[in-house]
Amino acid sequence: MPTVQVGDLKDDDFLLDVREDDEWQAGHAEGALHIPISEFVGRYGELTEAAPQDGRVHVICRSGGRSAQVTMYLVQQGIDAVNVDGGMQFWAATGRRVVTDEGNPGSVL
Repeated sequence: MPTVQVGDLKDDDFLLDVREDDEWQAGHAEGALHIPISEFVGRYGELTEAAPQDGRVHVICRSGGRSAQVTMYLVQQGIDAVNVDGGMQFWAATGRRVVTDEGNPGSVL
């Protein structure tokens, strides 16, 4: 499975967060697109509209399990997608900013 380390991500990389609503509301990466895994198939069109045409989709969840499932689905659809190893737990542990919808400091559930 295609995987990328949190430290290898650039600030302008397209990030898809597949955690559930309560996790997202507690804190997320600024600028990420949020489509919970439980709603992903039904909301797939939102991703194809928002993702860069020839760019890569970096998929993230809490620790990497759910995002791995979505990454595999996207790859099967012909999309250049990679799983963010360690998820939001590693994101926060490496000092990357975690925010709420209001822009305040957030936390990872």
